[in-house]
Amino acid sequence: MRIGVTGGIGSGKSTVASLLSERGAIVVDADVIARRVVEQGSPVLANLVEEFGAGILDAEGRLNRAELARIAFADERSIRHLNDITHPAIREQAEIDLQAAEEQGIAVYEMPLLIETGQRSLVDLVVVVDVPEEVQIDRAVHLRGLPKDDVLRRMAAQVSRAERLDAADIVIGNSGTRDELVAEVDALWVRLGLLNA
Repeated sequence: MRIGVTGGIGSGKSTVASLLSERGAIVVDADVIARRVVEQGSPVLANLVEEFGAGILDAEGRLNRAELARIAFADERSIRHLNDITHPAIREQAEIDLQAAEEQGIAVYEMPLLIETGQRSLVDLVVVVDVPEEVQIDRAVHLRGLPKDDVLRRMAAQVSRAERLDAADIVIGNSGTRDELVAEVDALWVRLGLLNA
């Protein structure tokens, strides 16, 4: 069984994926895959340099992710080009990783842009980790140290909260305490076990 875990920036999807991993799920993290497909010497990195310029590389020729984000999230055209270059490679690698994970039990695909990139078909069930937008902004700025304007740009590039909730098979609210979140994940794990039986 494949479960997609998604949510907006600062929603806590990584925490939920980690809790599911502790319970025995095999987690495939799209952000980890995204870093792998742009490693030095990769065709994806070459395409990014061609599109956005050599300024996105550091002194050693590796991708400077912060600089790429600064340039790519500046306008819709740039975001579209970034996605056109990276998402097919991420999806291809995710399919490989999910097949391997699925053979071991319940596979969890942690993918921030699951809905935006049309990857819903890769999973059997979509779990959306949800918080109000003001909580997203507060967490991303104060816990992750991101500039507020960067957070707002990233949020604008994602589907709206309403669209994400509409695409959900299961919603996990993450505005409360950690204990409340753990209880929700425990309930989800029981439900997944029943569905997978």
